Order: sequence, then structure tokens, then C-alpha cells
Amino acid sequence: MLVLLPPSEGKASSGRGTALKLESLSLPGLTEARQAVLDELVELCAGDEDKAREVLGLSEGLRGEIAKNTELRSAGARPAGEIYTGVLYDALDLASLDTAAKRRASRSLLVFSGLWGAVRVTDRIPSYRCSMGVRLPGLGALGAHWRAPMAAALPEAAGDGLVLDLRSSAYTGAWKPKGEVAGRTATVRVLHAPTRKVVSHFNKATKGRIVRSLLAAGAAPADPAELVEALRDLGYEVEVQAPARAGTAWALDVLVDEVH
Repeated sequence: MLVLLPPSEGKASSGRGTALKLESLSLPGLTEARQAVLDELVELCAGDEDKAREVLGLSEGLRGEIAKNTELRSAGARPAGEIYTGVLYDALDLASLDTAAKRRASRSLLVFSGLWGAVRVTDRIPSYRCSMGVRLPGLGALGAHWRAPMAAALPEAAGDGLVLDLRSSAYTGAWKPKGEVAGRTATVRVLHAPTRKVVSHFNKATKGRIVRSLLAAGAAPADPAELVEALRDLGYEVEVQAPARAGTAWALDVLVDEVH
């Protein structure tokens, strides 16, 4: 099972660990594309702060993020699972999983990123600010920049098992499963049961809980149909829309009344 996650806007500090080593990150086929984004991002942020803030879409209160980006090559690196914070990652709470569940997380979780393309939670990265919606002056829109290298690298990462796609819309454009891979992909919406609407907090927190539940239970669904069974066994209310044609993903709705 490969689980595709969005990153978080909020991130923990880099700390004092060993500096970034691009060649050590998972999915080495993305290294060249990562280097290109890293080089331009550092150069942008080392120049005109106002221009950098505009390009990155940062408010005045987040101006300090620009200085952080200038130090990406020398800042301490930590496992990505410790860098990403926010509602989904709080609910997932990787640190409190038992040893076996942590091993499963290291194998199955892949976090999408405007800067790194995609990383595993054990990959060591510094804290940064660069969303997939950014359009860098030289490289252009990052979503488009990542499409070709992702198309080459991700099918191999997906292997022949289930792909559980929990990404937000900003990150789905960087890689869309196609063909046979799409047929064993499941996307998930979380709906507030009384209103049948997507509520941001419910959506993020429940997705984190879903991943945690699957990891903690040692669930290993081989395809979307088995995923539905596993989620129902774990107590989730799931509605399913199977693909209307070959080469398209399954769509799952998880219904929740409230999130504690």
C-alpha cells in the first residue's frame, strides 16, 4: 500500500541535525528536479525580500520564512515526519505509533511537496516554505515542473498494490495515476454526515486518523475493495463509488458526525 499525503503549511523548526543531502532522499529519480527548485528558491529568497514574499504568497507576518529558505543547504535536517505539523499530522501522531506501525509508515507514506516533489516520512529535510501552487520566475509553475519526473518515478513507487490518495487538490496535479495504477487507486473525501459537506478540519483530522488506524492495525488492503472492508472493520462509515470505466480511480466518502 502506498499512501499519498499533502504536506502542511506549518512546519517544525529544522533543529541542529546534519545538513540536507539531496542524494540521500527517496525516489532518486527526482534529484535533478529537486536540485533545480532548491537552487532557484534559495536564490530568490537571498535577493529582494518583497519579490520573494510575493512569489511565495506569504503575508507580512511570514516574512521570516524567506530567511529560513536562504539557509536550506546548511540548516539541520530532520525526518519529514517530524517536520510536517498541522491538523492531519497531529491526528496521525507518528511519534506515538509502536515500532511495527512506524516501520509500516516508513514504507507506505509519501508526502508531496512543492520543493521536494515527494518524500518518505523518514527522509531527512530542513524546514522550508514553498507550496505546490508557487510559480517561480525561472522554472514556472511547480505543479507543471514536477509532472514529468513524477510520471517516471511514481509508478515504480506504487508497485503493484493499492494507492490511497489523500492529497489536497493543490498537489494532485503533480502526479495523476493512470491506466492500471489508476484502477487500484482510491481517493477519499471526508463528509460531515448531517450536511454531506466537506469541512476542512473534519477532512484533515479524519484523514490523519484513517492512516493511523490502518498503520496501527497492520491492515494491508491489496486493492480499493479490500480498503473499504478494512475501513469498515475499523469502525468508519464508508460509501463507495466504483470506477465507471477502466483506468479511473475509486472514490470513497467517509462520513463523520464530529472529530474529537
